[in-house]
Amino acid sequence: MSKGRLEAFSDGVIAIIITIMVLDLHFPREATLAALRPVIPTFLGYILSYVFVGIYWNNHHHLLHASHKVNGTVLWANLHLLFWLSIVPFATGFMGQNHFARVTVELYGVVLIMAAIAFTLLVRALVACNGAGSTIATAIGRDYKGKASLAIYLVAILCAQVHPWISVGLYVLVAIIWFVPDRRIERIVAE
Repeated sequence: MSKGRLEAFSDGVIAIIITIMVLDLHFPREATLAALRPVIPTFLGYILSYVFVGIYWNNHHHLLHASHKVNGTVLWANLHLLFWLSIVPFATGFMGQNHFARVTVELYGVVLIMAAIAFTLLVRALVACNGAGSTIATAIGRDYKGKASLAIYLVAILCAQVHPWISVGLYVLVAIIWFVPDRRIERIVAE
Protein backbone atom coordinates (compact mmCIF):
# COMPACT_ATOMS: atom_id res chain seq x y z
CA MET A 1 0.00 0.00 0.00
CA SER A 2 1.24 3.48 -0.84
CA LYS A 3 1.95 5.85 2.02
CA GLY A 4 1.08 9.01 0.05
CA ARG A 5 -2.58 9.16 1.04
CA LEU A 6 -1.72 8.52 4.68
CA GLU A 7 0.76 11.39 4.66
CA ALA A 8 -1.64 13.79 2.92
CA PHE A 9 -4.54 12.93 5.22
CA SER A 10 -2.40 13.23 8.35
CA ASP A 11 -0.95 16.57 7.26
CA GLY A 12 -4.47 17.88 6.66
CA VAL A 13 -5.76 16.73 10.05
CA ILE A 14 -2.76 18.21 11.86
CA ALA A 15 -3.23 21.52 10.01
CA ILE A 16 -6.87 21.58 11.13
CA ILE A 17 -5.85 20.81 14.73
CA ILE A 18 -3.50 23.81 14.76
CA THR A 19 -6.20 26.01 13.20
CA ILE A 20 -8.74 24.97 15.84
CA MET A 21 -6.25 25.80 18.59
CA VAL A 22 -5.58 29.30 17.28
CA LEU A 23 -9.31 29.99 17.00
CA ASP A 24 -9.54 29.59 20.78
CA LEU A 25 -7.31 32.61 21.25
CA HIS A 26 -9.61 35.57 21.88
CA PHE A 27 -8.24 39.07 21.75
CA PRO A 28 -9.11 41.65 24.40
CA ARG A 29 -11.49 44.50 23.54
CA GLU A 30 -9.27 47.09 25.20
CA ALA A 31 -5.94 48.28 23.81
CA THR A 32 -4.04 48.08 27.09
CA LEU A 33 -1.41 45.76 28.48
CA ALA A 34 -3.63 45.09 31.49
CA ALA A 35 -6.31 43.74 29.14
CA LEU A 36 -3.84 41.07 27.95
CA ARG A 37 -3.38 39.62 31.45
CA PRO A 38 -6.50 37.37 31.39
CA VAL A 39 -5.51 35.78 28.06
CA ILE A 40 -1.94 34.95 29.09
CA PRO A 41 -2.77 31.43 30.40
CA THR A 42 -4.64 30.55 27.20
CA PHE A 43 -1.77 31.91 25.12
CA LEU A 44 0.84 29.94 27.13
CA GLY A 45 -1.21 26.76 26.71
CA TYR A 46 -1.47 27.46 22.98
CA ILE A 47 2.31 27.86 22.65
CA LEU A 48 2.95 24.59 24.47
CA SER A 49 0.36 22.70 22.44
CA TYR A 50 1.53 24.23 19.17
CA VAL A 51 5.04 22.99 19.93
CA PHE A 52 3.73 19.50 20.78
CA VAL A 53 1.60 19.23 17.64
CA GLY A 54 4.53 20.52 15.60
CA ILE A 55 6.82 17.91 17.15
CA TYR A 56 4.33 15.16 16.32
CA TRP A 57 3.99 16.44 12.75
CA ASN A 58 7.78 16.55 12.33
CA ASN A 59 8.35 13.07 13.76
CA HIS A 60 5.40 11.66 11.82
CA HIS A 61 6.98 13.02 8.65
CA HIS A 62 10.30 11.38 9.49
CA LEU A 63 8.63 8.07 10.32
CA LEU A 64 6.84 7.92 7.01
CA HIS A 65 9.93 9.06 5.13
CA ALA A 66 11.81 6.08 6.55
CA SER A 67 8.95 3.70 5.78
CA HIS A 68 8.57 2.09 2.39
CA LYS A 69 5.04 0.79 2.81
CA VAL A 70 1.98 0.86 5.04
CA ASN A 71 -0.79 -1.62 5.73
CA GLY A 72 -4.20 -1.64 7.42
CA THR A 73 -2.69 -1.87 10.89
CA VAL A 74 -0.60 1.23 10.19
CA LEU A 75 -3.68 3.08 8.93
CA TRP A 76 -5.59 2.30 12.13
CA ALA A 77 -2.60 3.14 14.33
CA ASN A 78 -2.29 6.45 12.50
CA LEU A 79 -5.99 7.22 13.03
CA HIS A 80 -5.52 6.41 16.71
CA LEU A 81 -2.71 8.97 16.92
CA LEU A 82 -4.74 11.57 15.05
CA PHE A 83 -7.66 11.01 17.42
CA TRP A 84 -5.57 11.88 20.46
CA LEU A 85 -3.97 14.83 18.71
CA SER A 86 -7.46 16.10 17.81
CA ILE A 87 -8.27 16.24 21.55
CA VAL A 88 -5.28 18.55 22.19
CA PRO A 89 -7.22 21.76 21.33
CA PHE A 90 -9.95 20.88 23.86
CA ALA A 91 -7.44 20.03 26.59
CA THR A 92 -5.44 23.17 25.79
CA GLY A 93 -8.47 25.45 25.97
CA PHE A 94 -9.73 23.79 29.16
CA MET A 95 -6.34 24.24 30.81
CA GLY A 96 -5.80 27.82 29.62
CA GLN A 97 -9.32 29.07 30.36
CA ASN A 98 -9.05 27.67 33.89
CA HIS A 99 -5.59 29.12 34.53
CA PHE A 100 -3.79 25.76 34.77
CA ALA A 101 -6.02 24.38 37.53
CA ARG A 102 -4.99 20.94 38.82
CA VAL A 103 -7.65 18.86 37.10
CA THR A 104 -7.11 20.65 33.78
CA VAL A 105 -3.36 20.03 33.92
CA GLU A 106 -4.02 16.37 34.71
CA LEU A 107 -6.41 16.04 31.77
CA TYR A 108 -3.85 17.72 29.51
CA GLY A 109 -1.28 15.17 30.69
CA VAL A 110 -3.65 12.29 30.02
CA VAL A 111 -4.16 13.54 26.46
CA LEU A 112 -0.38 13.90 26.00
CA ILE A 113 0.39 10.43 27.35
CA MET A 114 -2.34 8.89 25.20
CA ALA A 115 -0.91 10.64 22.12
CA ALA A 116 2.54 9.33 23.07
CA ILE A 117 1.18 5.81 23.46
CA ALA A 118 -0.57 6.12 20.11
CA PHE A 119 2.68 7.32 18.50
CA THR A 120 4.51 4.36 20.02
CA LEU A 121 1.90 1.99 18.60
CA LEU A 122 2.25 3.67 15.19
CA VAL A 123 6.02 3.20 15.33
CA ARG A 124 5.59 -0.48 16.20
CA ALA A 125 3.05 -0.95 13.40
CA LEU A 126 5.39 0.67 10.88
CA VAL A 127 8.33 -1.47 12.03
CA ALA A 128 6.20 -4.63 11.81
CA CYS A 129 4.94 -3.66 8.36
CA ASN A 130 8.39 -2.78 7.00
CA GLY A 131 10.34 -5.54 8.75
CA ALA A 132 12.82 -5.88 11.61
CA GLY A 133 15.75 -5.14 9.32
CA SER A 134 14.09 -2.12 7.65
CA THR A 135 15.34 1.44 7.61
CA ILE A 136 12.70 2.50 10.10
CA ALA A 137 13.51 -0.35 12.52
CA THR A 138 17.19 0.55 12.41
CA ALA A 139 16.49 4.26 12.86
CA ILE A 140 14.12 3.79 15.80
CA GLY A 141 16.40 1.40 17.63
CA ARG A 142 15.44 1.06 21.28
CA ASP A 143 13.50 4.36 21.28
CA TYR A 144 14.84 5.73 24.55
CA LYS A 145 13.26 9.15 23.92
CA GLY A 146 9.84 7.59 23.48
CA LYS A 147 10.12 5.50 26.62
CA ALA A 148 11.48 8.42 28.65
CA SER A 149 8.62 10.63 27.44
CA LEU A 150 6.00 8.12 28.57
CA ALA A 151 7.61 7.92 32.01
CA ILE A 152 7.84 11.71 32.35
CA TYR A 153 4.19 12.13 31.34
CA LEU A 154 3.14 9.62 33.97
CA VAL A 155 5.16 11.38 36.67
CA ALA A 156 3.78 14.75 35.50
CA ILE A 157 0.17 13.57 35.80
CA LEU A 158 0.86 12.38 39.34
CA CYS A 159 2.71 15.61 40.22
CA ALA A 160 -0.35 17.68 39.39
CA GLN A 161 -1.70 16.51 42.75
CA VAL A 162 1.23 18.29 44.42
CA HIS A 163 1.34 21.38 42.21
CA PRO A 164 0.13 21.81 38.62
CA TRP A 165 3.12 23.91 37.60
CA ILE A 166 5.48 21.00 38.35
CA SER A 167 3.50 19.04 35.77
CA VAL A 168 3.65 21.89 33.27
CA GLY A 169 7.41 22.02 33.78
CA LEU A 170 7.64 18.29 33.06
CA TYR A 171 5.51 18.72 29.91
CA VAL A 172 7.93 21.43 28.80
CA LEU A 173 10.82 19.05 29.53
CA VAL A 174 9.32 16.46 27.18
CA ALA A 175 8.88 19.14 24.52
CA ILE A 176 12.54 20.14 24.91
CA ILE A 177 13.65 16.50 24.65
CA TRP A 178 11.80 16.16 21.34
CA PHE A 179 12.46 19.70 20.12
CA VAL A 180 16.15 18.93 20.04
CA PRO A 181 16.44 17.44 16.55
CA ASP A 182 16.45 13.67 16.44
CA ARG A 183 18.87 12.78 13.69
CA ARG A 184 18.41 8.98 13.88
CA ILE A 185 16.03 8.72 10.96
CA GLU A 186 17.75 11.38 8.83
CA ARG A 187 21.13 9.71 9.39
CA ILE A 188 19.86 6.22 8.49
CA VAL A 189 17.90 7.40 5.45
CA ALA A 190 20.92 9.33 4.15
CA GLU A 191 23.15 6.21 4.21
